Amino acid sequence: MTGASGRPAEVDRRSRALLVFCAVAVAFAAVDTYVVVLALPDMMASVSISVDQLQRAAPIISGFLLGYVAMLPLIGRIADLRGPVPVLTASLAAFTVGSVVTAVSYDLASMVVGRFLQGLGGGGLVPATMALVAALYPVERRGLPLGLVSAVQELGSVLGPLFGAAVLSFTTWRGIFAINVAAGVLLYVVVRVLWNREPAASEGEPRARRGLPDLVGALALLVAAVGAWLVVYPPQALITDLTYGEYYVPVVDGGGRWLCPIGLVAIGAFLLFCLRCVLARRPLVDVRSWGRSMLEADLVGATYLAVALGGIVLAFATADPEVSVFSAQGPWFLLGSAVAVVALVVHLRRTEAPLVPRGALSAVPAWGALLVSLFVGWALIAALVDIPLLARTQRGRTQLDAALFLLRFLVALPVGAVVGGWLVRRAPAGVITAAGMVMAAAAFQVMSGWDAGSLDHPASNLALVVGGLGFGLALAPVNAAILASTPDDAHGVASALVVAARTVGMLIGISVLTTWGLRRLSEAIRDDPSLAEDIRAAAVFQEQEVFQGAAVFALVAAVLALVLFRGAPTREIDAARALRAPS
Repeated sequence: MTGASGRPAEVDRRSRALLVFCAVAVAFAAVDTYVVVLALPDMMASVSISVDQLQRAAPIISGFLLGYVAMLPLIGRIADLRGPVPVLTASLAAFTVGSVVTAVSYDLASMVVGRFLQGLGGGGLVPATMALVAALYPVERRGLPLGLVSAVQELGSVLGPLFGAAVLSFTTWRGIFAINVAAGVLLYVVVRVLWNREPAASEGEPRARRGLPDLVGALALLVAAVGAWLVVYPPQALITDLTYGEYYVPVVDGGGRWLCPIGLVAIGAFLLFCLRCVLARRPLVDVRSWGRSMLEADLVGATYLAVALGGIVLAFATADPEVSVFSAQGPWFLLGSAVAVVALVVHLRRTEAPLVPRGALSAVPAWGALLVSLFVGWALIAALVDIPLLARTQRGRTQLDAALFLLRFLVALPVGAVVGGWLVRRAPAGVITAAGMVMAAAAFQVMSGWDAGSLDHPASNLALVVGGLGFGLALAPVNAAILASTPDDAHGVASALVVAARTVGMLIGISVLTTWGLRRLSEAIRDDPSLAEDIRAAAVFQEQEVFQGAAVFALVAAVLALVLFRGAPTREIDAARALRAPS
């Protein structure tokens, strides 16, 4: 029995189940993005950083964002070349390994490495899942599944703080990342089982024998993992033992813990594992195949783009908005980004197979989606950060109270994403996006008139719900516009660039809007010095100015969507449905 697309009904069901579990993986990674908000103080304490040294902990956040944003375009392009599912499984593996490293981290450096790997894996899940939607559905039917993917991604902002609070109520912050490991392994196995990589054999034709994996490499990895655990968390009985304690003495005077015999064995075993990944016939990680894919995906161009995006991330993510829009090193970071952009433009003109295929973003709705996504992120961050801050200005409200107040906005956001996906088949993408951002701008305008007492009024709930629905409405049409306006072999990198644009917009937005609010507060204090004596009133005034600024940027996004999305074929043009297997 076959479906309307000519594919077996069983394959259709398998593909839909695959998409569901990929969306679950996206949601779980999104949860991890927000769960650190509550766990950060405990994570700082575990690496000897006090709460009054928040800037020293900035790499914990910026490390995740750097991994999330900087490598997105390369991951998206590899998804175009190898197919979305291999990239999904690799991203799940990176996310799981990053969770392991974070869970067992013992200093700031190891914690940042773990968070970087988590960001790398979590970021790769989004464009690969969107590319999977594009491979499975024709253009006119992509709206709803894209809306669902956007909804589960934003659902992480709802569940993240609640999940973190629940886990921290019975265990330490390390338990959060231990749960990540278990979930990552389970999702990896399920996705691999659902993905029928090899075509079924014909009747009478024997199935291809897979053969055993690299047992030497597996043994080396096991030795490296056990050795690393003994180095990071040495049993007290071994350290104090007269015989075995010698294995924890560094072989070099003044050497670190990794230069002891056990540490050197772990390092050697890991290097052997890496060597086996390159030389073995059936390696556990096919480095040769992935290396070829990275080169084919234009690794040089991706490096230039990663440097450009990384400079922007570091310039704004490490900034103290009370001082300036970006950090003290921000001008140097931005200068490095500018140089990388110039190098990228020159490289894309010269290379035969560029990271972004020539002409892929030439359509106005294609590059317009990136610009709209940037301003959507710019406005969205004001809601995610400043609504809880305003709630905390009211006497007696705790951090949990502020999170629950924001929850009204966050619950409405994924609902709006699903509705926006459903509407894409029935109305132009620009109209839907503009309508959503006008709703968000109206909500921000109402919020700009709030004071601490306004939060107890039922009308505040209406503004929060309208704002959340508005932002949700805009997500799926933006994704649909760029997927409908780019070639099939560029959907992965196009989706990655949309996500990167929104994330960069959020980073820039939080710095610019906060700095703007502080500047307006300084002007108000010069006119009325008594305002400086009332800390709560000053904080409320600053948040009101931030909301007004966010309303302006939401309206900018609405106008851009109306102008730039005209003619985006999100409803009329058909496309190939088949799930493309890797070459």
